Amino acid sequence: MKVRIHVTLKPGVLDPQGKAIEHSLHDLGFSGVESVRQGKYIELELADDNQTKARADLEEMCRKLLANVVIEDYAIELVEEE
Repeated sequence: MKVRIHVTLKPGVLDPQGKAIEHSLHDLGFSGVESVRQGKYIELELADDNQTKARADLEEMCRKLLANVVIEDYAIELVEEE
């Protein structure tokens, strides 16, 4: 089972990397960019096909390691295999 996890800063948390990207885009002539928030993308391949167990394990992985839940939100996406 393939899993995609998107980790982003919570609203209201300062994002200095996003601000640096925004300034760089403006410097490159992309003046239409109003704001930038950056995050992390994590892709996992799980051996287990039990979606209920997988989701519970993924929630625990995010809370314990993949995201700082004090300042970050995360979204878990289970991907259908082709």
